[in-house]
Amino acid sequence: MTSTDQVRNMQSKPPNGESSAIWPPVMKSPPISRALLALCFLLFFGVFLSMHLLDSSPTVETPVIGTVLMMNSTIHRDMHPHEATIISAKPLERIEFPLNCLIGNGSRSCPTYYATTKRELDHDAPICPDYFRWIYEDLKPWSEKGITREMVERAKRTANFRLVIVDGKAYVERYHNSFQTRDVFTLWGIAQLLRKYPGKVPDLELMFDCVDWPVIISRYYRGQNATAPPPLFRYCGDDQTLDIVFPDWSFWGWTEINLKPWESLLKELKEGNRRMRWMEREPYAYWKGNPVVAATRMDLLKCNVSDKQDWYARVYTQDWIDESKNGYKQSDLASQCSHRYKIYIEGSAWSVSQKYILACDSLTLLVKPRYYDFFSRGLMPVHHYWPIRDDNKCRSIKFAVQWGNNHKQKAQAMGKAASEFIQEDLKMDFVYDYMLHLLTEYAKLLKFKPQIPERAIDLCSETLACPAVGLEKKLMMESMVKGPSDKSPCTMPPPYDKMSFQSLKRRKANSIWQVEKWEKDYWDKQAMQL
Repeated sequence: MTSTDQVRNMQSKPPNGESSAIWPPVMKSPPISRALLALCFLLFFGVFLSMHLLDSSPTVETPVIGTVLMMNSTIHRDMHPHEATIISAKPLERIEFPLNCLIGNGSRSCPTYYATTKRELDHDAPICPDYFRWIYEDLKPWSEKGITREMVERAKRTANFRLVIVDGKAYVERYHNSFQTRDVFTLWGIAQLLRKYPGKVPDLELMFDCVDWPVIISRYYRGQNATAPPPLFRYCGDDQTLDIVFPDWSFWGWTEINLKPWESLLKELKEGNRRMRWMEREPYAYWKGNPVVAATRMDLLKCNVSDKQDWYARVYTQDWIDESKNGYKQSDLASQCSHRYKIYIEGSAWSVSQKYILACDSLTLLVKPRYYDFFSRGLMPVHHYWPIRDDNKCRSIKFAVQWGNNHKQKAQAMGKAASEFIQEDLKMDFVYDYMLHLLTEYAKLLKFKPQIPERAIDLCSETLACPAVGLEKKLMMESMVKGPSDKSPCTMPPPYDKMSFQSLKRRKANSIWQVEKWEKDYWDKQAMQL
């Protein structure tokens, strides 16, 4: 029998008459094959052990990266079935920055990967809402000669803090404590911007004032020999000042009145609008707030219904001390969209309540304001709101309510236009984009290299949220940006040219004049009938 026949015979006759299946040749291999098998086993075990150790190692300084598989794989069906190939798209990585309170001492250190994490963004970005164009107007006082360090230092006089960003990392030098937690949540918002767009915010240095009233009086900086104004950031401005407006702290929550972050509250307001149709709402004007902060609000109380007069207004006083004791049961904003008309009136300066009122689907009766915030200059009278005189509120409110009840479709359309503006143009993505574009345009004007002050501390989510407790920490966790955006920020619209800017102002003025004329004609006619 040849050696070939011996092999065939070994493969065709199972040992001990057992199964006729082919016995694996390796079991009958010489000693060198068994050694090779053992070596392969050891290598496999080593790889498995090393992978397990890698998976269980700490990730203190590493962002979490999850892979999201794209469902656009292509199979070439024109091939033989056994030869079909699958071409997969590049996986989309979802990066998250978990809050890490274990680094450093838990309250003074920031992760190193925030500023260095690079993210390939989708470049198909929408055009920013039109109110972004006011960024150029707010920075116009410095557009020709730029901003020097001396100008920034002069803004320190009333500032609550100095913000410095260098190489994508933020630092803050505090000067004065703000009222309540305004400064804390403003800084928290800036820290979230850096998480959303890591490495995108340029180097800069600025002063921020958390007090309501703007203080950079424009008339002090006019004339050929006048000094340049100090650039000072705050929440609102007016036509007589040059303060640079920035989104207010309430977008990330307001601890002292149990106000949720804007992103969560916006969803609740939208749901509240669905619960009651406009036609089913009370046909009166509603306001609820703290009247003692301003004379104009105290004057509004006179418009409330009484035994002698009904101005079609329903005005309620909000006592925040009692409300806090009762668990804020009567201050749910989503439950206050129950009237066809809602009144907005300023407090000691502008009021954060404006965005909540506009989001209600009710027609906003906007008492003539003095101040503006970063988005309100994008509102158009008789499109987004109905203008109310500030020198004769009660008669103006009654006329507005009567007009709306006689023109229900038009009044409802105005309320809807305002809520759509808030839901679409003031969603949180655009708030962050406004911050990014404003800081970017500001940084372009700096004529000096930003420096980190000796007394400055690191600014990031960890330095703010890790030492926080109670409701403050809860609001921070709810509003925290989970990781870098995979979408590019919106594209800035061009600045206003002189002609279009004047045209915009005329349109607003003419719309308000028209309403005041209708109102005057109505009351003149009423007087003639007496």
